[in-house]
Amino acid sequence: MARVVESVAPDYGDMLHWEKVITKEMGGAMRYGELSKSLGRPAPVPSIFIDGELVFDITPSQEDLKACLDKIISKTEP
Repeated sequence: MARVVESVAPDYGDMLHWEKVITKEMGGAMRYGELSKSLGRPAPVPSIFIDGELVFDITPSQEDLKACLDKIISKTEP
């Protein structure tokens, strides 16, 4: 799933900040715990969260991810 994000991220420049959560590392395990707590259940692996909200629990196509990001960005632009 990270490959899909990595492939579209350059198209968004500074408008997109993303991080890959690696649960084998302490910081990643803690972040996974936070995300799971916000869901009220274990977060699916892999998954994509945007602004703390689960958006994809399966690997989206590049087109689907871009459409989702474009929709979110258009809502936040003045």
